[in-house]
Amino acid sequence: MRLATRRDGSPDGALIVVSADGARCRSAGPDFPNLLAAIERWDVAEPALRALAEALDVGEGEPLDPAALAAPLPRSWQWLDGSAFVTHGELMQIAFGLDPVPTDRPLMYQGLSDRFYGPRDEVPFPDPALGIDFEGEFGVIVDSVPMGVSPEQAASHIKLIVQINDWSLRAVAPIEMKTGFGWVQAKPPCSVAPFAVTPDALGADWRDGRVAMDLLVDWNGARFGAANGAEMLFGFPELVAHAARTRDLVAGTIIGSGTVSNANYAEVGSSCISERRAIEIIATGAPATRFMTDGDTIRMEARGGNGDAPFGVIEQRVVVRPQTI
Repeated sequence: MRLATRRDGSPDGALIVVSADGARCRSAGPDFPNLLAAIERWDVAEPALRALAEALDVGEGEPLDPAALAAPLPRSWQWLDGSAFVTHGELMQIAFGLDPVPTDRPLMYQGLSDRFYGPRDEVPFPDPALGIDFEGEFGVIVDSVPMGVSPEQAASHIKLIVQINDWSLRAVAPIEMKTGFGWVQAKPPCSVAPFAVTPDALGADWRDGRVAMDLLVDWNGARFGAANGAEMLFGFPELVAHAARTRDLVAGTIIGSGTVSNANYAEVGSSCISERRAIEIIATGAPATRFMTDGDTIRMEARGGNGDAPFGVIEQRVVVRPQTI
C-alpha cells in the first residue's frame, strides 16, 4: 500500500491513498485526515486504507497530481537518525579526521522533526560556504512502541517505509560534534520522497529489516551513486529497539538508516558528497569534489529488483538566501 500527503493549506496536509502504479489516488476521508492521525490509530486505519487501495487497483480514483504532494509526514513528533552503514562511518572518520567509533551498538542522534521538505520543494540555505551536502537514506515510521522492546518485537511496530534526503552542512558539523551536545545548525530539515509504503509493498526488496534496493542519486543530472540499502550493520528492528531502550516511542516517530553506503563504493558510487571527498583523500591525499551551491539540483530514486520505484522521486534545487539582519 502506498500513502501520500496532498497539500491543502494545513500544517499536516491531507492523507491520500495512491494506486500501485502511482497514477491515481483517493482521499483517506474524515476519519484519517492526515498521516499522523492515521498512524496514531493504525490498527483501525490500516484495514480502511487497504480497502481504498484495493478499489484503486481496479481502476477507481482520481488522477494524481505529483506537484501537489508534500512529504508523507510534513511534520512529526520525533526524527531519530541512525548511522548503520559501516563503510559510510569509516569514510566519515577519514573525511573529518575523527577517531574510530565502536560499532557494537547502533549510532543515533535526534534531529528536528517540526517540518520535512516535500519531494519537489526548493531547499533554502543561507550560505554555500557552510558545505551543503545531500545524504540519501531510508527510514521507517512506527506506531506506538513500548519501552524496552526487543528487536523481534520492534519489527512488528514498523508500519511504513520512506526514502529520505538528510541534508547536512559539512562546515558546521565538525564544530558541533566537538561540543558533545549533538547537531543543531548542521542539520536542517530533511526531504522525503512522495510515497510512504507498507513493508509488504516492497516484496522481496524488504529483507531482514533492510531496504535491499539501489538508491540512484543524480547531482546536476549526472549519476553520483547507486548504493544498495542491504548492507546495514543493524537492521531497522535493531534501530527501533535501540531508540526505545529507555523510553516509549510515540506513534509517528521516524527512524533513519543513515547514509546508504556500500563496501564496493568504487563501483557503485556514494550517496553523499562528503563520502566521495573522503574517497578522494584516500586516493590522492586531498578532496577534489566541491559541495553544493545555488542552483544545484539533486535527484534520488530507489529502485527494486523488478525496476519499480515505490517511493517515487525526490527532485530538488538548492536556493541560497543570504541572511538579513
